[in-house]
Amino acid sequence: MTYVAVSALSHPGLIRERNEDSLVAGPWTLCATVTETPQTLMFPLGTPLVVAVADGIGGQPGGEVASGLVVRRLAAAGPALADEDHVREALHACNREVYEAAGDDRDGLATMGTTVAGAVVLPGSLLAFNVGDSRVFAAPRDGLLQVSVDDNPPPEPGQRTVSLLTQALGGTWKYRPITPHVKATPAAPGDRYLICTDGLTDPVPNDVLDDLLEEYDDGRAAFELWKAAIAAGGPDNITLAVVRIADG
Repeated sequence: MTYVAVSALSHPGLIRERNEDSLVAGPWTLCATVTETPQTLMFPLGTPLVVAVADGIGGQPGGEVASGLVVRRLAAAGPALADEDHVREALHACNREVYEAAGDDRDGLATMGTTVAGAVVLPGSLLAFNVGDSRVFAAPRDGLLQVSVDDNPPPEPGQRTVSLLTQALGGTWKYRPITPHVKATPAAPGDRYLICTDGLTDPVPNDVLDDLLEEYDDGRAAFELWKAAIAAGGPDNITLAVVRIADG
């Protein structure tokens, strides 16, 4: 039997007062919570399995509301996400729902928004998707490969990261449509993936992520990745999932 192992955690980091990140793995969600010990879940490979993170936009109210709404919507839609078109439709629906939930509450949630990045695991393939700068990586033993597309302007010379977003789910006074990034790739037993918010990738360089994923699997890998972000100062909320496809 082929199964999918998902090892995940979500943590506010060392600077932020609260966690505005959320996570979904199949029907299971983590919303604005604090975990330091990774949770590992096993799913049989068959029905579409969605694994995703959502990072509420910092500096604007209601980030945790927006990210929680999106992961719960993806959890409900997950079993029907059988192809790229269905994933795009679900992301457009998430965007509309964030704006509808915000309404015209100018003193509260009107500009709440979130990024999202994740994957739908299917027999023989994987659908990677994102809106914003949360990321999806393939993690083969010969080197980490980013398969998501960052929605940021190019960094200035000497900079490694950029905080400005060119698109997100919600986040503006007036409704703004999105252009989701969705990419289908082959997937087989032995393949591994990392799905994470920028609270991991901003402070921790890709070569460090690569080294840790080469050395560790599953829950231990998730724990060591979190430790690396904390050791680098933990400047933002850290949410990640290590996904592995394996024969039973």
